Amino acid sequence: MKQTKGLEGEKKSIIKFEFNPKDGIDNPALSLSEDTDGEAVGEPRFYLLSKDSTETFGFCLHEELGCQGHIIQQVELGGLAQRRGLQDGDRLLQVNGHFVDHMDHHRVVQKIKASGNQVLLAVLDGDSYEAAKALGRDLSQLLPPDVRPRLCHITRDKSGFGFSVSGPEGVKGTFQLSVQQDGPAERAGVPPGCWLLELNGASVRNYSHTQLARKLKQSGSKVTLLVASSAAEEFYRLRGLRAVAALADTSWLPFKVRELHMVKGPAGYGFLLKEDDCKSGATGQFLWEVDAGLPAEQAGMKEGDRVLAVNGESIEGLDHQQTVLRIRARDDQVTLLVIDPAADEFYQSIGLSPLLFLEDSDLASGSRSPSLPSPSGSPGLCHVEVGPKGPGSWLMAAANSIEITQSLCQEKQKRLYQTF
Repeated sequence: MKQTKGLEGEKKSIIKFEFNPKDGIDNPALSLSEDTDGEAVGEPRFYLLSKDSTETFGFCLHEELGCQGHIIQQVELGGLAQRRGLQDGDRLLQVNGHFVDHMDHHRVVQKIKASGNQVLLAVLDGDSYEAAKALGRDLSQLLPPDVRPRLCHITRDKSGFGFSVSGPEGVKGTFQLSVQQDGPAERAGVPPGCWLLELNGASVRNYSHTQLARKLKQSGSKVTLLVASSAAEEFYRLRGLRAVAALADTSWLPFKVRELHMVKGPAGYGFLLKEDDCKSGATGQFLWEVDAGLPAEQAGMKEGDRVLAVNGESIEGLDHQQTVLRIRARDDQVTLLVIDPAADEFYQSIGLSPLLFLEDSDLASGSRSPSLPSPSGSPGLCHVEVGPKGPGSWLMAAANSIEITQSLCQEKQKRLYQTF
């Protein structure tokens, strides 16, 4: 299945564009159609932005007082966003398949940050956005139904993984799956007739059928597949986009982030926070010595859990002392987002942060969603509030605008710990 050349953006225009797949997709799908009320409302445009760790995406995301929506601004001349077609004034509708127009601005910012070096954006030009809002349109209805690929983790049984693979003879990278009824693959969420995109985190685009069979055999008793339905495969192919794991629906995965809310008792929370190395080589903050009967155990804490966020703020990139200070910030209670060792190992094996897939519904009512720090080279994202007299306060959420002060611990081998 031949992949089409990536999207290149068109400048805003009042000319009517009609998208015809047979004519190719050198232009984004900016198609102006006549509304029944006489207002022209454009169609959403989709951009897959891919960068390396030294680049930024090349745009800012603004929220302006008196203006609706999440506004694309300061598109860097010659930068990645401009080369793909993003324009100042575009309104952001979707991030990695998630509708975000209704979301809190900080939550939208964190979704882009958590996406790492690759993000799929759906935008609508500013004029069309305002026209749609004036007409009372539900903007989510302008977008296609859920076309996210699906990430599935399969454990084989005595009969195997429960799926078979077929594809055109002599053609690399085109594999369709037949799924055994009530077999391991079906139980893991693999839909019948879907297309295989990745195997254990690696693209299968250049695999022959023989190579794929060998890779499956080398997987042992567990395998992770990224698959797409025919509708999803067609959606990405016609737009010249590549479906990757960062865009995936992970609801079928057995690995979940857990939220622990604790109120301090007379003997404290009852756990030990210890800094240690993750299998990836990074440093993490781990939970140990969970005392029986105390708030930590009662909240569901398990020894070996790794802390991802404290009181709704991600600690990725923070050191031990900074994490301790965040836990102590509230005198008598704390909320932690944690992940168990098996789930942690899984996400590290596919090279993605578990916070990337954290849904609003995964958090208890009243808790704040994690605000994710940007790693070096992440996109420039700004939160802007503009009052009647012009720019008011700026919250710079860009990685190159945030300096995280590290504690002065020179002893590399020393492991820090703190009892709570």
